[in-house]
Amino acid sequence: MMNKPMTTPPGKSSLSQFFTGAKDTFPLIIGAIPFGIIFGTLASTAGLSFGGTMGMSIFVFAGASQFVCLSLLTAGTAWPMIVLTTFVVNLRHMLYGATMVPFYKNLNPLWKMVLAFGLTDETFAVAVNQYNKKDGVPGKHYYNLGSMVFMYANWNLCTFIGLTAGKTFPQISQWGLDFAMPATFIGIVIPYLVSKPMWASVVTAGTVSILAAGLPHKLGLMVAALAGVTVGVFCEKIFYGKKELV
Repeated sequence: MMNKPMTTPPGKSSLSQFFTGAKDTFPLIIGAIPFGIIFGTLASTAGLSFGGTMGMSIFVFAGASQFVCLSLLTAGTAWPMIVLTTFVVNLRHMLYGATMVPFYKNLNPLWKMVLAFGLTDETFAVAVNQYNKKDGVPGKHYYNLGSMVFMYANWNLCTFIGLTAGKTFPQISQWGLDFAMPATFIGIVIPYLVSKPMWASVVTAGTVSILAAGLPHKLGLMVAALAGVTVGVFCEKIFYGKKELV
C-alpha cells in the first residue's frame, strides 16, 4: 500500500510550515531576482521566442543551465553538446537528491516528483537545514514545498518581467546586477564547507573554471566540475580512507 505523508501536530500546521519555508527562502530569492530578469532580457534579445523562453523557465527551472543553454544556442552549438553541457552543470542535483532520499522515503510518488522537480540550490539549502533539525516536527515536506513554490513563482515572474519590461532596458545585462547570484551561491556553499576535501573540491573547481574560461562551447564548466569532483574524491581517500579501513 502506498505510504502517505505524515501529518503535522497541533500548532505546526501544514499551512504554517508552507509559509515558513517561503519566508526562510526570501533572503536567497533576492539574489535570484536580477538573475531571472537578465535571463528573460537576454533570451528576448538573442531571438528566442516568448513561448520558448517562458517554457524553459516553466519546465526546466534551472537558472544556471538555462543561461548555459541560451549561450550555446546563440553560438549555434549542436544540440548533443548542449545536452551534455547542461547535464554536467546539473550533476550537483544528483548529490542534492541523494541527500534528500532519507527525508523523502515515506512520501508518496507524487510528492517525491514535485519536490524533486523543485530541488534548486536555494530550496535545498533551506530545506536540508530544516530536515536536519532534531525537533521532532513531522510533515516538513510542506516547508520544502513552500520554499519550492516561492522560488518557482519568483523565477517565472522575473523571466516574464525580463521578456516584457526588459525590452525597455536592452543594456540591463551590462549593469552588473548579475553579481547577486554568485553572491547568493557563495552564501549557500560556505556554511557547508566543513571538511578539507570539500574545501579542496571548491577551490579546485573555482581555479580551473577561471583558467578554462576561454574554452569553446562552455567546456570550461565541465572541466572545472570534473576537476573539483576528482580532487574531492582523492582528498576524501587521503584524509578518511584509513579510518574506513579500521
